[in-house]
Amino acid sequence: MKSLPPGVEFYRRTPEFTEATIPAGLRRSHRTKAGVWGRITVLEGRLLYRVLESPEGEATLNAGNPGIVEPEVRHEVEPLGSVRFFIEFYR
Repeated sequence: MKSLPPGVEFYRRTPEFTEATIPAGLRRSHRTKAGVWGRITVLEGRLLYRVLESPEGEATLNAGNPGIVEPEVRHEVEPLGSVRFFIEFYR
């Protein structure tokens, strides 16, 4: 999994989501704006993170294994059972 580039600064965090409260928009293809990075942090359970424009394709995220969202890259998430996570945004 990639990491955040040097120099980006935190500016916002989502509330915690569970398998029952994940917004529909996160479950289908979407992207961040130009210059905006995200870090998906799983607190409990597992979350499938699909990068739709990458040869790596998908990764299973869990506690200690965050997902990095690159600017303007289409992606989506899918809970793998019970999960609790949040997303931080950087620019």
